[in-house]
Amino acid sequence: MPSLLALIEIGGYPDFTPIYHEAGYHVEQFTSGRKAISALKRSPADVVVAEFNYQLHFRDRTSALESLLAVVQQHPATRTIIFVHPAEEAAFNQLTARFPVTAVLYHPITAEALRPLLSPAINPA
Repeated sequence: MPSLLALIEIGGYPDFTPIYHEAGYHVEQFTSGRKAISALKRSPADVVVAEFNYQLHFRDRTSALESLLAVVQQHPATRTIIFVHPAEEAAFNQLTARFPVTAVLYHPITAEALRPLLSPAINPA
Protein backbone atom coordinates (compact mmCIF):
# COMPACT_ATOMS: atom_id res chain seq x y z
CA MET A 1 0.00 0.00 0.00
CA PRO A 2 1.45 3.43 -0.89
CA SER A 3 2.20 5.76 1.99
CA LEU A 4 1.24 9.38 2.59
CA LEU A 5 2.75 11.64 5.22
CA ALA A 6 0.61 14.62 6.23
CA LEU A 7 2.15 17.52 8.16
CA ILE A 8 -0.57 19.63 9.77
CA GLU A 9 0.92 22.54 11.68
CA ILE A 10 -1.95 25.03 11.50
CA GLY A 11 -4.93 23.36 9.85
CA GLY A 12 -7.92 25.52 9.02
CA TYR A 13 -9.23 23.09 6.42
CA PRO A 14 -11.17 19.82 6.59
CA ASP A 15 -9.59 16.59 7.78
CA PHE A 16 -8.63 14.93 4.50
CA THR A 17 -7.69 11.57 6.06
CA PRO A 18 -10.79 9.84 4.61
CA ILE A 19 -9.85 11.11 1.14
CA TYR A 20 -6.28 9.84 1.54
CA HIS A 21 -7.62 6.43 2.57
CA GLU A 22 -10.12 6.48 -0.31
CA ALA A 23 -7.19 7.05 -2.69
CA GLY A 24 -5.50 3.94 -1.28
CA TYR A 25 -2.84 5.44 1.01
CA HIS A 26 -1.58 4.35 4.39
CA VAL A 27 -1.52 7.68 6.26
CA GLU A 28 0.81 9.01 8.93
CA GLN A 29 -0.08 12.45 10.36
CA PHE A 30 2.19 14.79 12.26
CA THR A 31 1.73 18.20 13.87
CA SER A 32 5.46 18.75 14.28
CA GLY A 33 7.90 19.33 11.43
CA ARG A 34 10.66 17.63 13.40
CA LYS A 35 8.62 14.46 13.90
CA ALA A 36 7.62 14.42 10.23
CA ILE A 37 11.26 14.79 9.19
CA SER A 38 12.30 11.93 11.48
CA ALA A 39 9.58 9.73 10.01
CA LEU A 40 10.69 10.53 6.45
CA LYS A 41 14.29 9.74 7.28
CA ARG A 42 13.23 6.34 8.64
CA SER A 43 10.86 5.51 5.81
CA PRO A 44 10.29 7.68 2.71
CA ALA A 45 6.65 8.33 1.83
CA ASP A 46 5.18 8.10 -1.65
CA VAL A 47 3.35 11.40 -1.09
CA VAL A 48 3.93 14.24 1.35
CA VAL A 49 1.10 16.69 2.01
CA ALA A 50 2.20 19.71 4.04
CA GLU A 51 1.37 23.32 4.78
CA PHE A 52 3.57 26.30 4.08
CA ASN A 53 3.62 28.11 7.41
CA TYR A 54 5.80 31.18 6.88
CA GLN A 55 7.82 31.97 10.01
CA LEU A 56 9.34 35.44 10.17
CA HIS A 57 11.33 34.60 13.30
CA PHE A 58 13.38 31.84 11.63
CA ARG A 59 16.82 33.27 10.87
CA ASP A 60 18.08 30.71 8.40
CA ARG A 61 14.92 29.41 6.70
CA THR A 62 11.34 30.38 5.89
CA SER A 63 9.48 27.54 7.59
CA ALA A 64 9.63 23.96 8.82
CA LEU A 65 8.55 23.02 5.32
CA GLU A 66 11.96 24.08 4.05
CA SER A 67 13.66 21.48 6.24
CA LEU A 68 11.08 18.86 5.28
CA LEU A 69 11.60 19.51 1.55
CA ALA A 70 15.37 19.17 2.00
CA VAL A 71 14.77 15.61 3.23
CA VAL A 72 12.20 14.90 0.50
CA GLN A 73 14.77 16.02 -2.09
CA GLN A 74 16.82 12.93 -1.19
CA HIS A 75 13.90 10.77 -2.39
CA PRO A 76 13.07 11.93 -5.95
CA ALA A 77 10.09 9.56 -6.28
CA THR A 78 8.27 11.26 -3.39
CA ARG A 79 5.53 13.59 -4.60
CA THR A 80 4.72 16.75 -2.65
CA ILE A 81 1.41 18.57 -2.33
CA ILE A 82 1.67 21.87 -0.48
CA PHE A 83 -1.15 23.96 0.98
CA VAL A 84 -0.46 27.72 0.83
CA HIS A 85 -2.30 30.82 2.00
CA PRO A 86 -2.41 33.31 -0.90
CA ALA A 87 -0.96 36.04 1.36
CA GLU A 88 2.22 33.93 1.73
CA GLU A 89 2.67 33.27 -1.98
CA ALA A 90 5.74 35.50 -2.42
CA ALA A 91 7.65 33.79 0.41
CA PHE A 92 6.51 30.40 -0.87
CA ASN A 93 7.79 31.20 -4.38
CA GLN A 94 11.23 31.89 -2.90
CA LEU A 95 11.14 28.45 -1.29
CA THR A 96 10.09 26.66 -4.48
CA ALA A 97 12.93 28.32 -6.37
CA ARG A 98 15.21 26.06 -4.29
CA PHE A 99 12.93 23.09 -3.62
CA PRO A 100 10.53 22.05 -6.38
CA VAL A 101 7.15 20.65 -5.39
CA THR A 102 4.71 18.48 -7.33
CA ALA A 103 1.52 20.46 -6.71
CA VAL A 104 0.27 23.52 -4.83
CA LEU A 105 -3.22 24.17 -3.50
CA TYR A 106 -4.16 27.63 -2.31
CA HIS A 107 -6.60 28.17 0.55
CA PRO A 108 -9.44 27.53 0.77
CA ILE A 109 -8.48 23.87 0.21
CA THR A 110 -11.25 21.62 -1.04
CA ALA A 111 -11.56 17.87 -1.40
CA GLU A 112 -12.46 18.36 -5.07
CA ALA A 113 -9.15 20.11 -5.75
CA LEU A 114 -7.12 17.60 -3.71
CA ARG A 115 -8.54 14.31 -5.04
CA PRO A 116 -7.00 14.41 -8.54
CA LEU A 117 -3.56 15.24 -7.09
CA LEU A 118 -3.54 11.98 -5.14
CA SER A 119 -3.63 9.91 -8.30
CA PRO A 120 -0.47 7.84 -8.93
CA ALA A 121 -0.43 9.32 -12.46
CA ILE A 122 0.73 12.68 -11.08
CA ASN A 123 4.53 12.69 -11.16
CA PRO A 124 7.13 15.23 -10.08
CA ALA A 125 8.05 17.81 -12.69
